[in-house]
Amino acid sequence: MKTLHKSNTRGHANHGWLESYHSFSFASYYNPERMNFGLLRVLNDDRVNQGMGFGTHPHENMEIISIPLEGDLEHKDSMGNTTVIKQGDVQVMSAGTGIYHSEYNKNKDKLTKFLQIWIIPNKQNVTPRYDQITLDLKDRHNKLQQILSPNAEDAGVWIYQDAWFHMGKFDLGFKTNYHLKKDGNGVYVFVLTGDVKIDEQVLNQRDALGLTDINSFTLEALTQDAEILLIEVPMLIS
Repeated sequence: MKTLHKSNTRGHANHGWLESYHSFSFASYYNPERMNFGLLRVLNDDRVNQGMGFGTHPHENMEIISIPLEGDLEHKDSMGNTTVIKQGDVQVMSAGTGIYHSEYNKNKDKLTKFLQIWIIPNKQNVTPRYDQITLDLKDRHNKLQQILSPNAEDAGVWIYQDAWFHMGKFDLGFKTNYHLKKDGNGVYVFVLTGDVKIDEQVLNQRDALGLTDINSFTLEALTQDAEILLIEVPMLIS
C-alpha cells in the first residue's frame, strides 16, 4: 500500500521566529487522516530565526530525534546536558519518565533548519537518556547511510523501538534497493532536496511516501544531489 503526502498538503504554522511544516497532526494543526504513520508520530520541518528558540518544556514516553539540516541548535536539558547540534549530527532523547529541555538558535547571522521526529517507544517509563553523534556526510553519497537503529552496537544512534533511519544523497540517475529490516514494518520516505522515484511514484522536494505491506522497493534519483530521509518503523504497537 502507498500513501502519498505532497509537500503542500502538510500543516503549516508561522510564529514569526519559528516556521514549521507538520507531516502529521501537531499543536494547532489537526487532521484525523494525518495522525501518524505506524509508530512515527511527528515529523516537523522547522526553521528557527536568529537568536530565537524553544523555551524549556517537558516530554515523556517518547523517542525524540533531531536532525539539523542547516545552521546549528543549542540544547539544554534537565539531565545536565548542554550541547550544540549542527548539520551532520543526529540527536536522540528517550524521554521515558520525563525530561525538560530547551533548544535555541544562538547564531545572530543565520537561520537554523532541522527535522524534529517523534517515535512511539516500545518501553514505557524508562530512565531518560540523551545521545548525540556526528556522522561523515561522505558516507551517504550514493548510498543509504544508517543513522538510527534499535541496537546500541550498530551505526548511528539507537532508540527503544524496532526502527531504522537512513539518509542518502545521490547523483542523477543513481538507483538502489532498500530491503526492510523487520517483517510488518513500513517505510516513510521523505525527500529533502531534489526529485526521486520510488518504484513508479515520482516525489519532489519535501514530498513523502509511506509504504506498507512490502519487503523492498527501488529508489532512483531524478535530479543531481537528490537527498532523502528514510524512516522504517513498526506499523502496530507491540
